Amino acid sequence: MIELLKLETSPVAVALVPEGTEVPENIKKIDESMRHCQMVDRVRKTGEEFYATLEDETCKGGAAALGLGKMPPKVESGEFYYETLKHFKTLEASRKTLEKIPRIEAGSKVASIYAPLESATFMPDVVVIICNAKQVMLLTQAILYNEGGRLEAEFAGKQSLCSDAVAQPYLTGKMGITVGCSGSRSYTGIEESELTVGIPVNLLNDLIEGLRAIVGIAPAK
Repeated sequence: MIELLKLETSPVAVALVPEGTEVPENIKKIDESMRHCQMVDRVRKTGEEFYATLEDETCKGGAAALGLGKMPPKVESGEFYYETLKHFKTLEASRKTLEKIPRIEAGSKVASIYAPLESATFMPDVVVIICNAKQVMLLTQAILYNEGGRLEAEFAGKQSLCSDAVAQPYLTGKMGITVGCSGSRSYTGIEESELTVGIPVNLLNDLIEGLRAIVGIAPAK
């Protein structure tokens, strides 16, 4: 995928560990608390592999989207985006948007695991790719290569790398494209020109087949 898309950073494998399941012993815990979006950005650049629990997540809204905990009340109600960020004209508009943001059942996951896709020691649920617009175009063409149709992108500029790029593909089984959010663009090194794509792991084989055909690189023998 890195070769076909000419990616400058790694696709990030993300696995969500269900309640009652242990994190593999070979995977270390993250060494500091940060946001989910920061973890993705860190891994794609450093090549690290680690896991994080709710206590390691400084953005509890992002953690809630991943199923690690409950959505903070002020986020849930729309107050945060209406009163603090001033992103909506009314509280009702803010609440309406938050109600539609995909999230995994609260408390159903105990940890999230991250690694570069090319070196991951675990099976991911979703692969997150941060890339430029042309690379998003190629990914879109590739995912439609086998069966055709149109890709439906759904986003609100809120909870982007957590909800749009992980929770939504996890829940729907479909590739998602998102433009980023205030948090992910403020707290990470994601460039203004970069977009984010979330791909359920079961679509990877078809995606690579499509990329090979469209980009014109023959499969290795």
